[in-house]
Amino acid sequence: MDRRESLRLLATGAIAGGSLLAGCNDKDGSPATAGNPDDIKFNLDRAPEEQERDSKLMRETFFTPEEMVTIGILADIIIPKDEVSGSATDAKVPDFIEFIVKDMPSHQNPMRGGLRWLDVHCLKEYGKPFSACSSADQMKVVEAIAYPNNVKPGFEQGAFFFTLMRNLTATGFYTSEIGVKDVGYVGNTPNKWNGVPDDVLKQYGLSYTDKENQECVKYD
Repeated sequence: MDRRESLRLLATGAIAGGSLLAGCNDKDGSPATAGNPDDIKFNLDRAPEEQERDSKLMRETFFTPEEMVTIGILADIIIPKDEVSGSATDAKVPDFIEFIVKDMPSHQNPMRGGLRWLDVHCLKEYGKPFSACSSADQMKVVEAIAYPNNVKPGFEQGAFFFTLMRNLTATGFYTSEIGVKDVGYVGNTPNKWNGVPDDVLKQYGLSYTDKENQECVKYD
């Protein structure tokens, strides 16, 4: 089962989150962290006011380093690396989420509250925060909150948070270079058109004039 199908099924609750378990760290083994704001370059044609605002947001920090580690772990559980492309952290999804919560402050309380819920739950169950738990225990928690329609009492906040986390992860991944290549999107490409086929023209009693045939480009 490929990643796109797995993500779709996980989103609809058709498969258990355990089947999507993968590595939780960046390629070099270090935890995911926000990128250096000074490295950000804007290549798009944007108004000066937009560039100034985005640069300001890039220089700000919302999540703590510990929260970024947890976000990276969750992102890679949702979209792990496979034979087609890299993981969510390879696509810098944690950096995307860090930016989005500053760009859209309405996400800040749900995200921070959800991360706190996750750690409190794991401290009660396993005596350690989520990021320090074993992969198996992390997946137990994820499976308990991955399906909003089937959560147990007391897990509602966790389920709400994970839904938001999953949506942000998918958005960040599939708007990245890695994600665009993963779905095979190539954008608009030029084609060659020789006009309406002769049999269709004949069907409707139409034809091109000599002038049109002389002036129009013909491709082999």
